[in-house]
Amino acid sequence: MKGQRVENSGQAQLFKNPFLEMLTKGHPGVSWGLHLPILMYCFYYGYTHYDMGLGTMFLVAVFGLFFWTFFEYIAHRYIFHLISEKESMQKFAYIMHGNHHHYPKDKSRLFMPPVPSLIIVTVIFSISYLVAGKYAFAFYPGFILGWLMYASTHYLIHAIEPPFKFLQPIWRNHHLHHYRNDNLGFGVSNTFWDKIFGTTFDLKKERIDRKKSKELMFDKK
Repeated sequence: MKGQRVENSGQAQLFKNPFLEMLTKGHPGVSWGLHLPILMYCFYYGYTHYDMGLGTMFLVAVFGLFFWTFFEYIAHRYIFHLISEKESMQKFAYIMHGNHHHYPKDKSRLFMPPVPSLIIVTVIFSISYLVAGKYAFAFYPGFILGWLMYASTHYLIHAIEPPFKFLQPIWRNHHLHHYRNDNLGFGVSNTFWDKIFGTTFDLKKERIDRKKSKELMFDKK
């Protein structure tokens, strides 16, 4: 994505087929409305059908949420920013994330679209159940809640100024990832793993470029 031109309006066309193109777009309300009831029922089902205490389930769910933050970092660094000579892999990386760097003001592609997300979460739950058995009914809700919180944070970073001072480093980290160096700042909901793996920006030395930051924000209508 290095050297890629940033468009201040419009959106990428990922597929020529209108139906497939429609399936690439999502909305925060749809994602929360679709997945939150599933997560709640999954947790409830695990509690009522398996011999697990609420305390244990809560701790496993918190671990799932924390594990999401690690997965978020790994996926953003090694999948979304995939570097390959193969055209098919370049296309995959562009569909997954490159289009966001190209059109950062496109708010319709910050949340995973409903149909692909249902397929993906089904796979995630299946893997969780194979690995953790009954504990998947607590791990899965925590993990997917982490994803929803990550996507919401990403949306807000491009929509508003940080509402609280303690959130400023997260906002700046992502803005710098866009306009300064996309090989740093892979954390979106947090900067923890960037610090662990040495890919964080030195925010004390990096000045805020308000013009460039504004170019990444959604247009107010």
